[in-house]
Amino acid sequence: MKLYDGGKAPNPRRVSIFLAEKGIEIERVPVDMGALGHKSDALSKLNPLQRLPVLELDDGTVLTESVAICRYIETLHPEPNLFGHRGLEEAQVEMWNRRVELHFLNSVAAVFRHLHPAMKDWEVPQVKEWGEANRPRVTEFLSLLDGELAHRDFIAGNRFTIADISAMVSVSFMKPAKIDMPEHLAHLRAWHERVSGRPSARA
Repeated sequence: MKLYDGGKAPNPRRVSIFLAEKGIEIERVPVDMGALGHKSDALSKLNPLQRLPVLELDDGTVLTESVAICRYIETLHPEPNLFGHRGLEEAQVEMWNRRVELHFLNSVAAVFRHLHPAMKDWEVPQVKEWGEANRPRVTEFLSLLDGELAHRDFIAGNRFTIADISAMVSVSFMKPAKIDMPEHLAHLRAWHERVSGRPSARA
């Protein structure tokens, strides 16, 4: 297997953290996204959407989308379980991971892609109004998470899962997007300190 890796970008980082939690090493092919390496002919053949990460299996099968890659890895290495055990926990992890993706990560990405000057050649056209419209969406969802984390230690329950990985990279993505975490969200800040202290967070 080969993992075409985009380094610290949010979606490649989700896979890196996931692999680190599993204790798995996969051959990495670094791709310089700053130099638009993800738009090269070679990468475009693997993923016509020109996005990273990309997992190429030994038989030439290609998997894209970070969560799909993580799900496949979990079938090969079931423990430690990061997607929830069958039944209610699995559904809760899926629910929270989707909520984080749709209402947090996507909104931070919209702010970054439509407002950051470095993205003018990536996001064509940049729509400033759309970027600004997503700023309050981020803080609204952070407030929701803070309320939930008053009652449990992790995003989807009482243990670390893929939902925490997605939320952790979303918080990190707030820095280049120039979105500050509100000071009063004490439960969210405590959660972030816990998950950021995990060895996998440095992956």
